[in-house]
Formats: sequence, C-alpha cells, structure tokens
Amino acid sequence: MSEKTDWNLLRALARRVLNDGEPLVLTENVCALLRRTGGQVALGETAVEQALSDVPHATSLLREISRRIADGSHRLTPALVNMYRLRDAGDIEGACRLMEEVLAVEVVPLYRDIASGELAKLEELKR
Repeated sequence: MSEKTDWNLLRALARRVLNDGEPLVLTENVCALLRRTGGQVALGETAVEQALSDVPHATSLLREISRRIADGSHRLTPALVNMYRLRDAGDIEGACRLMEEVLAVEVVPLYRDIASGELAKLEELKR
C-alpha cells in the first residue's frame, strides 16, 4: 500500500465523536475521509457507501475503522519489537514465526505490507 493515510485526521474525528460526544456531521469532507480510510483498512466500497447513508451507520463505520487501525497497531508494534529482538539474538526462525502470526490475522493492508516486508528480509537472512 503506497497511498498516504489520513489516520491522524480519522483519529481526531473519532476522538471528537466517539469519546467526546460531538455529533457526526456527514459533510463532503467527512464522507470522503471515511471512504478513503475505510478502503485503507480493507472495508469494502459497498459496505462503506451503505454506512454513509445515515449518521448511526456512519458512526459505526467510524468506530470500525478506528478499531481496525488501533487493533492492527497494537498487534504489529510489539510483534516487530520482539521480531527484532529475536533476529538480533540469531533466532531467525522465531522472528519469522512472529511475522507469520501477524499475517495470519491482520486485515489492514499497510500493516500486512510492513509484516510481509520484514518477513521477506528475514527470509533473505536464512539464505
């Protein structure tokens, strides 16, 4: 995934709406943000468009996008730290297993790309 993410904007919107109770207003910019970020976290275009039909569904969409970003980050970050630790200790197989475990469950393309890239580097070290 090479496109730039809007996740900081999405997180700010989620904080205002989901945490602070600000009403979600489906402006052109908000809908465009939800469309872009929905695609960036592997939500289908049809599902995103249906969710944008009204505020309650769009709020659920915002919650799901936020969840996927947070869950993926919380899964990938410690896996990377542990993978580097294992790699540096010479346990390439163990490091590979960590990235494979992430790939087995991760749906967010950016996070999958990061894990796949690290796994490829580890596979090169095994040669």
